[in-house]
Amino acid sequence: MAGGSFALPKPRPTGPPFFSRNQVANVLHQVAVLLELQGANVFRVRSYQNASRMLGSLTEDLGELVASGEIFDMKGIGKGLGSALSQAIGEGKWPDDWVDLHTSTPPGLIEMLGIPGLGPKRIKLMADELGVDSVASLKQAALDNTIAPMKGFGAKSQQRMLDGIELLSRFRARRRLDIGLRYGEAFQRKIAAIDGVHRATLAGSARRRKDTIGDLDVVVSVDDADHETVANAILNLSGIADVKGAGDSKISLILDTTIFDESFTVGHIDPNVLDAIGGDDYEQLEAGGTIDAQVRLVPPHVEPFTLAYFTGSKEHNIAMRQRAIDRGLRLNEFGLIPEAKAGELKGMDAAVHSLAAADEAAIYAHLDLAYVPPELREDMGEVDAAAGNRLPNLIQTSDIRGALHNHTTLSDGEASLELMADTARKMGWNWLGIADHSPTLKIANGASAEDLLEQGRTVASYNAAWAEEGVDFRLFHGVESDILEGGQLDHPDDVLAELDYVVASVHAMTKWRGRDEVDNTEELLKVIDHPATTVLGHPTGRILQGREGYEVDLFAVLEHMAEHNEEGRLKAIELNASPYRLDLDWRLCKHAKGLGVPVAINPDAHSIRGLSDIAYGVMTARKGWIEAHDTLNALDGATLSERMRQRG
Repeated sequence: MAGGSFALPKPRPTGPPFFSRNQVANVLHQVAVLLELQGANVFRVRSYQNASRMLGSLTEDLGELVASGEIFDMKGIGKGLGSALSQAIGEGKWPDDWVDLHTSTPPGLIEMLGIPGLGPKRIKLMADELGVDSVASLKQAALDNTIAPMKGFGAKSQQRMLDGIELLSRFRARRRLDIGLRYGEAFQRKIAAIDGVHRATLAGSARRRKDTIGDLDVVVSVDDADHETVANAILNLSGIADVKGAGDSKISLILDTTIFDESFTVGHIDPNVLDAIGGDDYEQLEAGGTIDAQVRLVPPHVEPFTLAYFTGSKEHNIAMRQRAIDRGLRLNEFGLIPEAKAGELKGMDAAVHSLAAADEAAIYAHLDLAYVPPELREDMGEVDAAAGNRLPNLIQTSDIRGALHNHTTLSDGEASLELMADTARKMGWNWLGIADHSPTLKIANGASAEDLLEQGRTVASYNAAWAEEGVDFRLFHGVESDILEGGQLDHPDDVLAELDYVVASVHAMTKWRGRDEVDNTEELLKVIDHPATTVLGHPTGRILQGREGYEVDLFAVLEHMAEHNEEGRLKAIELNASPYRLDLDWRLCKHAKGLGVPVAINPDAHSIRGLSDIAYGVMTARKGWIEAHDTLNALDGATLSERMRQRG
């Protein structure tokens, strides 16, 4: 139950049925695990495991099966288990022995279950023999080398536990933007489809498109007359692992992967990235993951204020509240209220005096501000810009004409050149850049000079055919070159001269993370000076929730690139759109923009599905104040071709 709760769900206030099929199946699984932790009879454990699997795939209505008594006729459900399920579903009360299992099992042992690859049998064995009773004590035992000598364990198992503990701590902290949005948008769609809901909007860090998300906030506009009905419908939605609380205006939940209509998968992952985030263990955590969510139910006239408040950020809200105070107003989640009228009144009592706002834009207008897009609400100068009508016209996905950094089967991609080009055309792009890996990166099957040049001849033939047919599409041929010692690139200059462009990237992370900032910065300045370098790829090498980037002074790097551009030589900084990277960080996007350094938003696609990651790059670019004209992506193929000739 990574990131979630290994506990008995609270009953729905509207039952029976008091629990959903998914909740019951999950509890049966939990009981089986807890029994195994206590060394129970294997056949008893297996009966709960089988019942959990059976109910998890059940198509009939579980409530009706209980009400009719048919639950007792189902294979694997005996008299005892049938009675327990009938009590839970029909009365809202879990069996006493199930409750005892949850309360008597040490919380530390349950916490250890979240470590990938570590099951209840091994946890019990270590608890019995070593006294390990928590993740912290397990980590100490591993560091003291007391686990490896145990029969059936060994040094590799011990190290795997340490790796799993580190991965679990990263996983539980926050979720990447793509994962958080998948949960949030699926939940928002389900709520929006409920009768009586005027509007359901995802708020919080997800709406602001932060690169990682803690939990989800959804603001729901509903008339008072429909409030109770809508709240009950939300509590009965599929995909809810547990209900943490349900008050008059706030519902706190834990969502799991059953919220998705389709089977959950993380898709193709670049082997370099997969290794950094935990390999198969990461996929195991994600497939069984959960995320916390809060739903705020408010009347339509209050909803814009609640949405603005819970969108945040905290710092932006403080700046907005101060602006309201300067005008004799009180701004909060309930309204924009004249202090003279509010007096001692609080909350909804004071909100009756609020200025009217049909949407968030009206709130900003009341404060003499242009509407601030959610992505910009980080107190990074957006309020002053809104006051002076100087907010940027942020880039949109529809502005994207193509992207330069993508891979094919020539290196470590899973799609052919032809399939990648066909997919880009279907996306409405005008061009696509192919930049397979260079030979030094062995793990990515980097292309030899001979194979790279052959690929170039294929690209040229396709471009000629499209031109003859009048098709407005072209391929650009490049390479993602490793940055070698002394700021050199990973192909001879005569080979690089045959290419349209070069994406220069760091992949030898052990070396680069082992050096200080000065050495790394100097190395990047040298590679930027190389005549063939067009784009600096994923400029810090970070993997979100996987590893920190190497130390580098990106301000100095960007200033150096700006000098080249001022002198007519194209040097672009990549915003790697892979949700595992989002590198360049959004904060530095704004700095690149100010210096006039072009941004290349690149999906770093290793599959046709990966091309759609461009959307996360656009989200991050918007957060970094980027406009279409700040990027290479918004150029048409002919204009980009001219720009890329400005190398040297």
